[in-house]
Amino acid sequence: MNVFDIAYEYRNFFLSGLKYTLLLAVLGVFFGFVLGIIVSLLRMSKWWILRFIATAWVEFLRGTPMLVQLFLIHYGLPEFGLEFSPIQSGAITLTINSSAYLAEIFRAGIQGVDRGQVEAARSLGMRQGMTMRYIVLPQAIKNVLPAIGNEFITIIKESSIVSMIGVADLLFEARSVTTITYEGLNPLIVIAVMYFVLTFTLSKILGILERRLNTDDRR
Repeated sequence: MNVFDIAYEYRNFFLSGLKYTLLLAVLGVFFGFVLGIIVSLLRMSKWWILRFIATAWVEFLRGTPMLVQLFLIHYGLPEFGLEFSPIQSGAITLTINSSAYLAEIFRAGIQGVDRGQVEAARSLGMRQGMTMRYIVLPQAIKNVLPAIGNEFITIIKESSIVSMIGVADLLFEARSVTTITYEGLNPLIVIAVMYFVLTFTLSKILGILERRLNTDDRR
């Protein structure tokens, strides 16, 4: 069977895998976004213990392979009474890994906001929390939006590791098709094209969004 026959005849396998790949990527980036903001704020806290915890979080997650993190969560935590399904383990792993990188992105964005705006807000009577919420964070997120998009693209590609614990994502379904057809190469070509279409389309959408934001700034 050629690659087109494989793609058509086993389309349900590939579409099912695509569903789980996108689900895990969206969950990983969304919750990683929230957790990343929290970690970035902790890294800039005036309390050294909070800075230490946040720094340790970022350095450990950036300094260890995601596959090791996945195995620690899925196979290690049950020894302490915490057991998750494969999908839950995959989502948790992608979330915490993404949070470490997004935390650094947010920290750079927050530190890049003009200090004069912060001082102006404080002079108007706004408390530190209000200043961060209404003045600093909106500008910081807008400035680092391209980097957030790049992290989303990275998570889509790296989500393939969840097939190692039995999540039926694109790579898992490609292996299933290989088992049925004894075709080793063609199923991989199909999912490679699907990954490329996903990431290429997303990068183009992000490019359009970035240009629109730049146009609004010039206005």
